Amino acid sequence: MKQLDTKLIRQKAMDYLARREHSRRELEVKLVRKFPDSNELGSVLDALAADGLQSDRRFTGSFIRLRVQNGFGPQRIRAELRQRGISDALIIEQFAEEDVDWFAAAHTLFLKKYAGINLGDPRERAKCMRYLQYKGYDIEHINTLL
Repeated sequence: MKQLDTKLIRQKAMDYLARREHSRRELEVKLVRKFPDSNELGSVLDALAADGLQSDRRFTGSFIRLRVQNGFGPQRIRAELRQRGISDALIIEQFAEEDVDWFAAAHTLFLKKYAGINLGDPRERAKCMRYLQYKGYDIEHINTLL
């Protein structure tokens, strides 16, 4: 029975990983929902990581690139990675490897959303600032942009 459990859990985990990268915590949460009474989850997750099928490092790099493409800033991306169980050390390391120009990313987002808006109007300016903060840009990026 234990062998069958392990096989089923591994197969389901590989199904999830075939769709997209997952952090270890994300994968664990999904598998716990599917197999609530199993004691094999930890060993299956360890085996997947050892086989190179699941990697928090690979997930983090992929996640950062995807979120930057979608216009999100560094603060929001860091918070989302922490929610997904990624350590601060790995987040810092991957941010350094990705080498994103956050000012250019904020500028691109600004042009996409607010091209032609009169920023002399305090209400429009405040609305723009709130939007950029929501997207995860810090006040330094926003002030430089505006």
